[in-house]
Amino acid sequence: MRIIPAIDIIDGKCVRLSKGDYDTKKIYNENPLEVAKNFEAHGIQYLHLVDLDGAKSKHIVNHKILEQIASKTSLQIDFGGGLKTDQDLHIAFESGASQITGGSIAVKKPEVFIKWLRKYGADKIILGADAHHRKIAISGWLEASDDDVVEFITNYQLEGAQYVICTDISKDGMLEGPSFDLYKEIITVSEGISSGSNIKLIASGGISTFDELPKLAELGCEGTIIGKAIYENRITLKQLETFILNH
Repeated sequence: MRIIPAIDIIDGKCVRLSKGDYDTKKIYNENPLEVAKNFEAHGIQYLHLVDLDGAKSKHIVNHKILEQIASKTSLQIDFGGGLKTDQDLHIAFESGASQITGGSIAVKKPEVFIKWLRKYGADKIILGADAHHRKIAISGWLEASDDDVVEFITNYQLEGAQYVICTDISKDGMLEGPSFDLYKEIITVSEGISSGSNIKLIASGGISTFDELPKLAELGCEGTIIGKAIYENRITLKQLETFILNH
C-alpha cells in the first residue's frame, strides 16, 4: 500500500481544513516545498497536492507550486482542485503532475472526464469520489449531489477508470479514524464487476493513528492519503519511513 501525504494549498501556503470547511483553515507551513522535501527525506515517494484556491475558483490556480515541488523533488505528484478544462490538464501535466484527480468534473460533465480517461490513460486520471453520508460532494465540497458513492465509482469502473480517491468528508480532518466499512464495500463491489480491472482504491480522510495503516492495507486499499495526522504529529514521518521499508 502506497503512503501518500497530502499538501493542501491556499494562498500559496500549506493548510488543512476540517470537513472541507474553508473557515476552519489552519496554516501549518508557509513553504509547501519545504514540507515536500521533508517528506522525501523520509523515504516518501508520493504526494497528493490539492489546489484549494483552484477548487473554489473552478480553474487551476497554484500550478507554480506544483512546478516548484515537481522540479525540486523526485516525488510523484497527483494534483487536484479546480481542474475543469483540457487547458487546466495541460497546465497540470506541463507543471509536473504524474496524475491528476477529477471530482466535480466527473459529476457535472462525465463526457469530459471519460474523454480524459481515453486521451491520457487510466493510469494518469484519478477519479475523485468525495462523499458525505454516501452522497458525492463537489466544488471543494461546497455542493452536494444525489449520486451514491459506490454506484458512482462502479459506473466509472465500467468506463475504464482504475484509480479512485475516496474521501469520507465527515471524517476528513477530524482525526477520528477512516471509513473502513465504506472502503470494504467499494472494494468488494468492484471485485464483483467484470470490467477487466479492479479499482485501485486510495483511502482518504480521518486517518489518525499508525495502527490504521495495516488495517487499510489488509482491506486491499492501493494507497492511503494522510494529512492532518502528520501535521499534528499523531503519525510521525519516522513511522511512515519504517512502514514503507517493511512493505
